[in-house]
Amino acid sequence: MKKFFLLAVLFLGALAASAQYMPGKPRKKYTFPRKDEESPYVLNVTKNTDEDAEVDACVTRVAYRPYSELLTEINELKRMNSWADTTYQRRFTQLPAGGQLTVTMYRRGAANADPAYLSLVAKDKEGKEVLNVPGLTAGNGRFWNRDLYMSKRVIPFVKVETPQDITLTINDAKTKQNFEYIVKAE
Repeated sequence: MKKFFLLAVLFLGALAASAQYMPGKPRKKYTFPRKDEESPYVLNVTKNTDEDAEVDACVTRVAYRPYSELLTEINELKRMNSWADTTYQRRFTQLPAGGQLTVTMYRRGAANADPAYLSLVAKDKEGKEVLNVPGLTAGNGRFWNRDLYMSKRVIPFVKVETPQDITLTINDAKTKQNFEYIVKAE
């Protein structure tokens, strides 16, 4: 009887510890989208970088770099490193026309930081879908700090005709949550 009681207490304790993070629980949203600290072109709609998100170890960040910024970077690298024309041309042809998105996820456990769980959908103001990525390339996260693992993926972004706000939704299939952003695409 004592063994059964001890086993039941251990089982309920483990169940309570895992219940701290509820998959499928919707993210809280800011009243007004908040500027991201790292990327001036991104506004956070969902609260996913505050202390609450760090407690449940489920943080997803997005950074956007427009084409003009990427072009300036490779021009400076050519000047500083005295690149040959072939090196510059190779880098120049690899530039995505619409810029690039960098998606960074922080999760507890290396297997949980697999970017294959993430899918992206970007829509313009009219609701027209401009980008749909059903799944990022798979891979385990690398150790970041304490018990967090980080995965980072760079995605070429689509070229927009005029500078506009693009609504980006990232769906995490593992946690069953959506992360929403507004990207000021150029």
